Amino acid sequence: MVRIALDPTPYHSTHDFLDFFEVAARSGYEWIQLTPHPDFIPFFGHPRVDSAYLSRVRKRAADAGVGISSILPVQRWSWPEELPREAAVRNLKRIVQIAAELEVPVINTEFSGRPERAEESEAGFYRSVEELLPVLESSGVRINIDPHPDDFVEDGLEAWRIIRGVDSDALGFVYVGSHTFHYGDQATSLIPQLGDRLGAVYAADSFDHRRSHGLRYITNPPGNAVRVHQHLRIGGGDVDWDQLFGALGESGFLAREDGIICSNVFAEDETADETSRFQLERLKELVAKHS
Repeated sequence: MVRIALDPTPYHSTHDFLDFFEVAARSGYEWIQLTPHPDFIPFFGHPRVDSAYLSRVRKRAADAGVGISSILPVQRWSWPEELPREAAVRNLKRIVQIAAELEVPVINTEFSGRPERAEESEAGFYRSVEELLPVLESSGVRINIDPHPDDFVEDGLEAWRIIRGVDSDALGFVYVGSHTFHYGDQATSLIPQLGDRLGAVYAADSFDHRRSHGLRYITNPPGNAVRVHQHLRIGGGDVDWDQLFGALGESGFLAREDGIICSNVFAEDETADETSRFQLERLKELVAKHS
């Protein structure tokens, strides 16, 4: 059965990194996804941990009875300029080592390129992958990628084509519920194509920014190159969760022991405990309904 994990980002300002495992356990989660944090792997930076700290991470996770489903770093490995890209590859090689040491075979991430320099960013991505594939394949770690809003590729199908072009099972896809409308709102046609290369699904809701003939959100001056989405609790936005989980069930994802569904609500920190519990129960209901 698929693993349901908690993204502890809402607790970053109130709890120590090593306390996240107990926080997840109190809300009923058996799994956690470790996301960017100054005491672990910061955004765009080299990991801040040594072997002694990783031993503490393993102990705190074991004491809480919470497994680490995955690690989520954000690195500029598709950057169109070489110095940031090279640094990102160096950082990712260390992150793969950390994942292997923690016995976590899954890294979920983003392309992290630039839409205004899409061709150069895509070229940077393939250069980085060429360097990283031997490390991934020898360690048994897999990287799943989300085409994040404001990346060099945002459409879900086109992102899958880019990942598929690498022709390696070491790379997979992350489907983020709150990015549905930037992907092109094509879950029922995209998910069957992904097959076993769909490694993770993130569960948070968002409003459809395309509605009201593009005026649901107004930014000034008009024409700003901005992307708008939310990470709300399930039911708080416009994502069709029955449609999404129906596609996941039909594809076999919900029955996979290596599949990951991660609750990643970021908009409701004031009710983080209540929201985390709500998400877990709602996800269990959706999995049971569509399995």
